[in-house]
Amino acid sequence: MHTRWLFLVTILFALLCFPPQWYPLALRMQLSQWFGADDYRALPEGKTVTDLKAEIPCPEDLLNWRDAQTIAGVDIRRSPTCIADNPYAVAAFVRGTNNVSQQVLMASGLTPDAVVKGRDLDGDGDPDEIHIRLEVVELNGGSPEGNVPTTRYAIAPGIRPGFWVFVPKMFGMATENFESLKARAMLRLPSPAIRVEQGDRVKITLENSHYMPHTIHFHGVDHPFVDADGEGNDGTPLTSEKPVLPGSARTYDLQPRQSGTMFYHCHVQPHVHIMMGLQGLFVVEENRPNNWLQTLNVGAGHVRVPSVAVTEQFDREYDLHYLDVDIDLNNRIQRFNDPRLIAREMHRRYDITDAKSDFFTLNGRSFPYTFRESLVVTKPDEHIKLRIVNGGSIGIALHTHGHKVTATHYDGVAVKPAARIIRDVVWIASAQRVDLDLETTNDGLHSYGAGIWLLHDHQGKGVTNDGIGPGGNISAIVYEDYLQENGWPRTQGVDLSRFFTEAYYRKEVPVWDNLATGTFSDAESDLWMLIRLLGLGLSLGVMVALVINAINKRRS
Repeated sequence: MHTRWLFLVTILFALLCFPPQWYPLALRMQLSQWFGADDYRALPEGKTVTDLKAEIPCPEDLLNWRDAQTIAGVDIRRSPTCIADNPYAVAAFVRGTNNVSQQVLMASGLTPDAVVKGRDLDGDGDPDEIHIRLEVVELNGGSPEGNVPTTRYAIAPGIRPGFWVFVPKMFGMATENFESLKARAMLRLPSPAIRVEQGDRVKITLENSHYMPHTIHFHGVDHPFVDADGEGNDGTPLTSEKPVLPGSARTYDLQPRQSGTMFYHCHVQPHVHIMMGLQGLFVVEENRPNNWLQTLNVGAGHVRVPSVAVTEQFDREYDLHYLDVDIDLNNRIQRFNDPRLIAREMHRRYDITDAKSDFFTLNGRSFPYTFRESLVVTKPDEHIKLRIVNGGSIGIALHTHGHKVTATHYDGVAVKPAARIIRDVVWIASAQRVDLDLETTNDGLHSYGAGIWLLHDHQGKGVTNDGIGPGGNISAIVYEDYLQENGWPRTQGVDLSRFFTEAYYRKEVPVWDNLATGTFSDAESDLWMLIRLLGLGLSLGVMVALVINAINKRRS
């Protein structure tokens, strides 16, 4: 009898604790007729987001790298964006590291043999013998001395996938200083865009400073299968040569006859090494007199010393390099320090057929960092040359807000003028290159007028960071009138600082909380609902215990 009464009391308690909003609609309507409608109960208060610890969106240019200047006789254009390349390195890339002063070389951070420029073979006033030396650097890899990745390179706030990249030959440390794990500015994704001239005798030496074998394949670039000594020259271990082992070097010989926008990348286990970042643009410029080229464009982006052929037709030139990142692949280098274990993880245990893309980069960064250095800056009535490569595993539907562009070249081959199409979405397949003419004449077709017009992949995931938007490869076409003096766009009343926080991309910040605090915030806990659920759970537990006890008594 005692147990029966306890069971009935427990059922009554459970009914009292059962949330009324869980009652069937018919029951709720009947209860309202009997007892009247419930009083209004306000929703829980919204949480206020505080102390996001945002980074400075546009760091101060303390070294005046953005300024137009002349170094070693090279006229370097002003960089309109917040963060600019080292102008001393730009000058050394143009003149050759063997042809600049020790002062310029020291300021550039390059070795004397990083880019060697030799004789003028055709007598037209520019060098035709070019020798480039590249090394391989690991970014955000594991360290035997700590539990955090080093050398550290962020594509967005708090986001540091592992990468392998080709870099110019440099001297000194890989990090900014002894107290920092942050990579030096020249050690970054993507591998530098390379520029040579039609007919140049080009040697590119891979000095493999990495713990994995590597090669360089010149994708779309005119080059012989073997060099003058009969050694493999295509960079493909399956058919051409053995990979360049750690601590070894190989020199590739080229003399390109056709101009165009090409590609270069590692061809050792390409499904892994290319996607790890061992890839870059390779541009063969048209032959012109006195054509001193910016042989390397670190991180791609704005070309501060464009070629003579480009300046004949265009007011500015930008290199745009797109890449998608699979964290399951890239972060495997952070698990171990033993090259044997890393090789096993990367080349045997990683299955690219199960891959997915988590991050989407433009010139080695994802939004909001793309706004720091990869804006396409213009003014009315200009022609802008955009050289684009899709180095990723999936296609890109590149959309230009406020403009329609003309595709003038595909894979380095000119499209006949009669066949050129003006459009605002350009599909770029994996490994494909496209040259676009961005015309800013305000005629309602080529341009709708001045402003801050987004430039992005129109596939939804391409504009997110691991599913959180805005992110990914978002950039913008920004007119000078809409650009602040420091290189940051004058957005129309929108505060972008929340996107410069690690918390936002850790999915801890409501996306619209800054627009209407409370309305779009996360809700505080509903205390009464929590008490009811605890009471309901307790009563259900008691009822189960009573039933089990009654069954055991009958059996005994």
